[in-house]
Amino acid sequence: MGEDERRLPSADRASERDPLIRIEGVSKRYPAGANGEPVAALSDVNLGVASGSVLGVIGRSGAGKSTLIRLLNGLEKPTEGRVVVDGAEVSSLDERRLRDVRRRIGMVFQHFNLLASRTASGNVALPLEIAGVPRAAIRAQVAELLDLVGLADKRDRYPAELSGGQKQRVGIARALATGPKVLLSDEATSALDPETTRAILDLLARINRDLGLTIVLITHEMSVIRAIADQVAVLEHGRIVEGGAVFDVFTRPQTEITRALLAGEMGLRLPPSLAERLRPEAGPGTATVLRITFRGEHATDPIVARLAREMGIEANILSGTVDEIGGQPFGSLIVALPPGPDVAARASAFLSARDLAVDPVGYLAPAIGRSRHVA
Repeated sequence: MGEDERRLPSADRASERDPLIRIEGVSKRYPAGANGEPVAALSDVNLGVASGSVLGVIGRSGAGKSTLIRLLNGLEKPTEGRVVVDGAEVSSLDERRLRDVRRRIGMVFQHFNLLASRTASGNVALPLEIAGVPRAAIRAQVAELLDLVGLADKRDRYPAELSGGQKQRVGIARALATGPKVLLSDEATSALDPETTRAILDLLARINRDLGLTIVLITHEMSVIRAIADQVAVLEHGRIVEGGAVFDVFTRPQTEITRALLAGEMGLRLPPSLAERLRPEAGPGTATVLRITFRGEHATDPIVARLAREMGIEANILSGTVDEIGGQPFGSLIVALPPGPDVAARASAFLSARDLAVDPVGYLAPAIGRSRHVA
């Protein structure tokens, strides 16, 4: 993979205007694993994140997400490359100077990491106490932060008395205590139920909007990326395999891993009775299955009707959705085409000529007792 392909194009272009975070040629290798070879957690990663933007980093377990976030806050040093946050090269600082930089980097954890012996206000106050802020100023700032996250009435409650969502709000308030420019979120919603997750993401979006914080979200859930991020980077085996504006990546994914991560989020799952009939290769009587993605002004086009009217190809809709990302509409359909030597090629050419993305899904075997291609 060439250097241009490894970069996150849209995020890099934004960072050229107003860079706050730059990851340049970063690789991270750990000591020898079970086979005696060094373990490569990250390989030649390049990222640029604009000030005030939200970057979502997504990948499966073991993709390198946690290593990346530990490099950003200086808990790890890269084997190669540079990590620059707000003008400071985090990867080259000694411990004393690193402490100063970390005051500009807030951290929100998956399992909250609150001190059980301290109240909500005591947990939020901790970084301010460590920084030597006067007590009166601490009290005022803690009260303001707890009000910001909607927990002014819970200031004297201990973590054991708080719900998961309330604990995470305390964690967010604590991360904001030192007035950071960057907020790092490491799977901050994965331990929460869907309703609480939405509330926390709404809070983070408001913090990004009102305070102008730059946020980097580490997650394995595309729904989190879609809800809040401007840009997305997809990690696989320690490399960025795809990246750019969320709308572009979601509606025109370029890699198999991205398509797999998007499958549920984009309403592209087939019903089980159809999925079990899907085959990777064509066979007698199989229907070609295509995924069609509509963007922008084409999101509500009656394309299936036009395909039948203009090309004489009757496509059966197996699954579909019409939605929007960041206010931009998009639609997705999975359709089955009738058997025939050139039907799929003709249909794909017709659709592609109308600026629709067309991706092969597989081949649908006939239902038992039926010879037609319909489901």
